[in-house]
Parts: sequence; structure tokens; C-alpha cells
Amino acid sequence: MANAFFSDLLATISERGRTLLRRGDGSDTKHDADGLIELCSALLSGRGEASGTAMAREVLDLYQDLDASGRRAFFEALVRDFGPDRERLTKAIEKWRAKPTDEDASSLHFASEPRRQELIRRLNRAPGGTGDLVNMRADLLGMMNGHTDFAALDRDVTHLLSSWFNRGFLVLRRIDWSTPANILEKIIRYEAVHEISDWDDLRRRIDPVDRRCYAFFHPAMVDEPLIFVEVALTETIPGAIAPLLAVDRQHLPIARARTAVFYSISNTQRGLGGISFGSFLIKQVVEELRRELPKLDTFVTLSPVPGFMQWVKQDKDLPLSDEDRELLKRLDDPKWFENPETTTLLRGLVEPLAAHYFLKARTPKGKLIDSVARFHLGNGARLERINWLGDLSPKGLRESAGVMVNYLYRLDDIEKNHEAYANDGEVVASSAVKKLLKGEGRRLLDMRLS
Repeated sequence: MANAFFSDLLATISERGRTLLRRGDGSDTKHDADGLIELCSALLSGRGEASGTAMAREVLDLYQDLDASGRRAFFEALVRDFGPDRERLTKAIEKWRAKPTDEDASSLHFASEPRRQELIRRLNRAPGGTGDLVNMRADLLGMMNGHTDFAALDRDVTHLLSSWFNRGFLVLRRIDWSTPANILEKIIRYEAVHEISDWDDLRRRIDPVDRRCYAFFHPAMVDEPLIFVEVALTETIPGAIAPLLAVDRQHLPIARARTAVFYSISNTQRGLGGISFGSFLIKQVVEELRRELPKLDTFVTLSPVPGFMQWVKQDKDLPLSDEDRELLKRLDDPKWFENPETTTLLRGLVEPLAAHYFLKARTPKGKLIDSVARFHLGNGARLERINWLGDLSPKGLRESAGVMVNYLYRLDDIEKNHEAYANDGEVVASSAVKKLLKGEGRRLLDMRLS
């Protein structure tokens, strides 16, 4: 109610400001990138609170009307014309060099700030401005596409969004069948790991006594989940996703639940890419579950391995024989897992490859290849188990040959595991995973992988 009242109040102020602007300016605003830049310059020149809020709203509305080329021209102008005030910065540098004091350092800091940062702050004052700026950054990321032209602009936007979406501003809410329909519809749309086919499918994931879903929200975007996690309460650690999502599964009595399984984590706002909420979400959900269900003693993921098959196909240095590579071709048959002989042969090859993928393989910059692994290991989890035939969906077969993994969040070890990964790049793994790497019980790959 308070958020709705505040939003209505801002909208009223903005509309009154627009009226004042219309009365004071007989000219029509140009509806192109040049006109938008002129309006941005006017916004930075200083206006009263009401007219400034209205002008910010006008800028954001006009931006929405631009086509792709207009938006690119707008971003180019922000890079070219809204950097630091060079004259002011030069004076601050000279003053600092002449007599470096804390006060001069502060002046140098503020003088070096690009004008576009203050512009973005003022745009954020408009009703709905925060969400519009998040969407604007999504457009910016789409145009960057590996190019560095807009890198400085993106750093400035990310800097401000990181402050506004600080963990202290985020609100954790449980998503259940009583959650407003407009939010539930977004959960269906944004689910990125295991597609939600319809409303019945959604209800099976959030309504039963042994299922949970939690999401982070921001006060300025009250109807937009930023990230959400789906949780299954089970007796033991699962090795496959199908039983968790089965239509006719038996619900587990809550008194028997000992394990919380995080089986899907979805970011929803592309414009917040690079601003991490996931680690905070998992840790707070663990706290919520422990308060509600004190008997829970195991917190684990059932995670996909989205980059595994791409790595297998592209890495030419893997110690695979011609026979091994021929065997891997059987994965091209969409029904390969229905042949017992084929699954036995492939398991002896794919499981050790998966262990090597997690424990040894790196990008040219020395990072783990798998983004999901980087996320969970960076949060302090342990690579607990590699699950053969864990995901037999078309996507799971295509991306990972059906392999899924469990990351274990052992609360007493989280900090230690995080430090090992962050400081030394060490992947903390169970003995079962390490044995796969060493080749115990295998037929094809040998100690060359260790």
C-alpha cells in the first residue's frame, strides 16, 4: 500500500510538472535522438522538483519511441557528449598535484564523474524510472555484442544500478498460489532452466506442501521478480529432474523432509546482468527454510551443465581415441539413452569427461568454463555428485548428454570453500567426483586426464 501511494504521488507530481512544462514551452519536442539529447541537456541544467521529475519522465517516454538506430545514436551521444567536465577535472588535477589533501581528493573524485551519471540519477526520479533504466541497459547490452564502443557508458550505468539494487534494498517474498496472477505469469515466462508448460505445471511447482518458490523484489519494481529459485523438499539427494517434476508424483509428508533441493534459479532482468543476487538469495532461502523446518539438514542443488557438450565437441586437445570419438557420435541419435548397451559404453566415456570438465578444463583466462559451476562454487558449495542420465529432456540431452550435477551447501564449509575457489581457483569436490577423474572403474580415458 505504501509503495502504491508513493508511486501515485510521484505520478501526480510528474503530471503537474508536465503541465508546467507545456505552458512554459511553446515549441514541440523533437521526437528523435537529437531532440532527446536536447531534453537531457535541459534536465541536467537544473529544474524544480516537479518540472525535473516531469522532464525525466518525458525523456524516458521519448526513448521508448525511438527505433534501434535512434537508440544507438542516443547512446553514442551519451558517450561522446556527457563525459566528465574536462575543464573542471583539469583544475581539480592541478590542485591535487599542487597540494594533495583529503579535500582535494574528494574534489578530484567528483570532478571525474561523467555528466551522464547525474543524468541517469535524475532519470531515476521519474515514476517507473528504475524499471525503464533497467530496460534501457538491456538495450545497451544488446548493442554492445562484444564491442567496446559503449563500455564506458555501461560501466556508469552498472555502477549506479549496483548501488540501487544493493542487497539491503531487496525484499524476499515466497511465491505461492495466492501470489497475484501478474507475478505468477512472469514466473512462467521467466523460467530459464526447466520450462513451465502451463498454469497446472506452475501449480505443481509452488503449491504442494513439499515445494517452495522464493523471489527477490525491489521496492521500485514491486511487480517484477528479479531472480527466483524453485525448491523441492525431499528425503535424500536426487539424481534426476524428471521425478521432481512428474505430474503424478506422490507428495512427501513435510515431517519426512530432510533435504532442500534448489533445482532451478532464474534471473529475470537482462538489464541487471553482472549484478549478482543469486548468492544472497540462496543463503536467505536457506535461513527461511531452517526457521520453518528445523529438521532439514541437507541443502543441495540439482543443476544443469549447459556448456558441457559444446566443450566436448570444440575442444580438440581432449585425449580421445578415434574409437572414443566414434562412440560419442551415438549421442546424435535422440533416442540413444533407450539402448542399454549404448548407455553403458557412453557412461564409461562421458562421466570421466564431465569430471575433467569441472576439475581441470579452463577458459583461456583461467576460469571454469561452466557458468553454473562458477556461480555455485563461488558461493561456497562443493561439487558433490555427477548424475548420469539426470536430464533426459531434449535440451538436457543436447547441452549435456543428460548429465546433471549436485552442488552441496554444507553451512559449516561455505566460507572455507568460497575462499579456496576465490583465492586459488580450487574446485572443492567430493571423493566420488575425484575418483571419476582418476579413472577408477573406467574403460576408456586413463590417467592422462589427471
